[in-house]
Amino acid sequence: MFLKRIEMQGFKSFADRTVIQFDHPITGIVGPNGCGKSNIADSVRWVLGEQSAKSMRGDKMNDVIFAGSADRRRVNMAEVTLVFDNTNHILNDDKDEIEVTRRLFRDSGEAEYLINRKNVRLKDIVDLFLDTGLGKDSLSIISQGNVLSFAEAKPLERRGIFEEAAGVAKYKKRKLESLSKLERTKANLDRSNDILIELEKQVSPLKRQARKAEIYREKKKRLEEIEISVLVQDIESIHADIETAKKALFDIETKTTMFSTDIQINETKLSESRRQISILDREINDLQDELMKKFNEIAGLEARRTELDEKRKYIVETGTNEQKAKQLAGLIEEAKVEYEDRQKRLDNLNTEIRLYSQQLSAAAANIVDKRSEYDQASNRLRS
Repeated sequence: MFLKRIEMQGFKSFADRTVIQFDHPITGIVGPNGCGKSNIADSVRWVLGEQSAKSMRGDKMNDVIFAGSADRRRVNMAEVTLVFDNTNHILNDDKDEIEVTRRLFRDSGEAEYLINRKNVRLKDIVDLFLDTGLGKDSLSIISQGNVLSFAEAKPLERRGIFEEAAGVAKYKKRKLESLSKLERTKANLDRSNDILIELEKQVSPLKRQARKAEIYREKKKRLEEIEISVLVQDIESIHADIETAKKALFDIETKTTMFSTDIQINETKLSESRRQISILDREINDLQDELMKKFNEIAGLEARRTELDEKRKYIVETGTNEQKAKQLAGLIEEAKVEYEDRQKRLDNLNTEIRLYSQQLSAAAANIVDKRSEYDQASNRLRS
């Protein structure tokens, strides 16, 4: 594994896109003062995860973005890409070439980290180079003054430098992470024990509450079963009442139809009886008129008979007109017969009138009864 290429744009003094190609592993970068040697080393450390603006020789991290010059405007973004040869797969990736990119935006201050043009976290980049000898603090990048600082470093600091160079920093970091996890686990265990003790205190009340809840559920279930049973019985009873009411309604409707028919028939009979009574009344009136005429005729005949009797007596007494007297006697006898016949007819008419009157009264009473039954049935039907 070695660094094949550095691509920079907007980083410190490299305002334009600059590509530095390394065909073979390199030992160092040399050049006159101010040519950008330190900026190249800073760009490598910056991509590898350097977060200290002071280490990047600035006051704040935005100072790594090209700030402009007399003839160039400043830019709003700094971007550096390191391209590594990974044919021996030292880096934990299957690709033979790995690109690691870091960007920083001036306006928002946001940073982006990419591996093979895919957004990742800073931690992913640090983990990628862990135990490879590369890193922002590794001895693979030695800037001006690092040798002097190494010579003047304290023993503990010097030990850290050797551990980094020997590749044991990865294990120390993992050890620290493991110890930290162990401490967190121990703290969680202690907290779990405290919670367990507290829960044990609550077990008995919770058991009682659980038993009460179980009893409640059983009783509620039983109550629901009883309510369902009662509801089913009520529904069946209601259905039975509905069927009974339907049957009663059908009977009432049938009776109502029958009553209506009977009423119509009786009303028809009543109308016919009234018509017949009217006819009989007219006949009676006619007969009474005729009877009065006959009475008048009879009265006249009686008077005539009396007169004839007087004349007959006179004739008999005088012995004259005997034949004429016999004729008058015959006329009187005929008048009596006709009178008796008319009297008989009058009696028959009176009898017939009484009969029709009785029939009319019976029909009217029957209509009243049927009307009352019809009204009662209608009231039951409405209720």
